[in-house]
Amino acid sequence: MNGQQRSEQNFATFVSWVASKTDLDFREMVMRGQLSRQEIARECGFAKSVLLQNPRVKDALKGLEAQLRERNVLPAVVEASERDAAPPPANTRRDAADKARLKRLESENASLRAELTLVRGDLERFRLMEDVLCSTGRLPR
Repeated sequence: MNGQQRSEQNFATFVSWVASKTDLDFREMVMRGQLSRQEIARECGFAKSVLLQNPRVKDALKGLEAQLRERNVLPAVVEASERDAAPPPANTRRDAADKARLKRLESENASLRAELTLVRGDLERFRLMEDVLCSTGRLPR
């Protein structure tokens, strides 16, 4: 696959990812007044550099953030002088970090639950094989 095809594939992945998200999903991804680039890249399955270097993805992300600002999902852009004048309270930073940690732990928990379900199925199958082996002395086919 050449670079142009990879670029098109990444753009298509990004567009389908955007379509799958709700305003609430986007609100949970806000980091420093914009969508978390790292989380977007992780969920789309490509490198963070795609968001910075692929022109179509970069423009689509800017357009998405502009739309989200119009719908008040993202906060308005703050000028540098305003940002320096009033730093956010420490507890909001902690809250954001806690939310990110909670989301990561919930995702890990869901993954572990799925794995546990698979392992329990295997365990039940092996218990049945053990019962047959103990009673007949042969493994079933």
